[in-house]
Amino acid sequence: MVTRIKICGFTQNEDVQVAVELGVHALGFVFYAGSARYVEPRRAQELIALIPPFATSVGLFVNASLEEVSATMAIAPVSLLQFHGDEPLEQCHAIAEAVKRPFIRALRVKPNMNAVDLLQYESVCKSGSPWFQGLLLDTFVDSFGGSGKVFDWSIIPKELAPRVVLSGGLTVHNVSGAVAQLRPSAVDISSGVELAKGIKDPAKMRAFIDAVQLADTNLTEQNHDFNSRIN
Repeated sequence: MVTRIKICGFTQNEDVQVAVELGVHALGFVFYAGSARYVEPRRAQELIALIPPFATSVGLFVNASLEEVSATMAIAPVSLLQFHGDEPLEQCHAIAEAVKRPFIRALRVKPNMNAVDLLQYESVCKSGSPWFQGLLLDTFVDSFGGSGKVFDWSIIPKELAPRVVLSGGLTVHNVSGAVAQLRPSAVDISSGVELAKGIKDPAKMRAFIDAVQLADTNLTEQNHDFNSRIN
């Protein structure tokens, strides 16, 4: 198995180049002006130009209107939209349809949520639009964007975990455990691989990727050993 890796909040050319060299699958750009990692569309255009084929550029929007997303996309045409605010699902669907881009929906998990809530929310997202690609599960905090905090992973049902992007407080120290426990489709990190807000640390990025890949390798070996025993 391969757990996809998304790193968000890029603002510097050299950070994008390092991430690409390390094999990061998706690179996120924050188009929310209230974030310390905000990047202007023209600057994002320059950064996106550094991304090779088959790596995904992701645009993070918070409560943006169709006009705002369209104007951004006209300059910085990201491959995938990430809606990370309180946007009604109907608005997410309408924007994705208008700009002809798939999207992921961030669900900020509150302490009172349970497995049924997550499955029901995914079902509503999926039934409402063919552009929906999956949920990104983050920790609920009063602000928008990355939380830097972990939520209770145990509420994620086993049937949902392989389809979600896991976010919220991941670090090189806990991501291996997260992958082993949940086997998510992807993991998402921002502040956990930074020197400062919007400035990435190459060593931390490499260590995080190594930790994810080690967890994948261990799971593959465990599956191989299990299959060998039963066959």
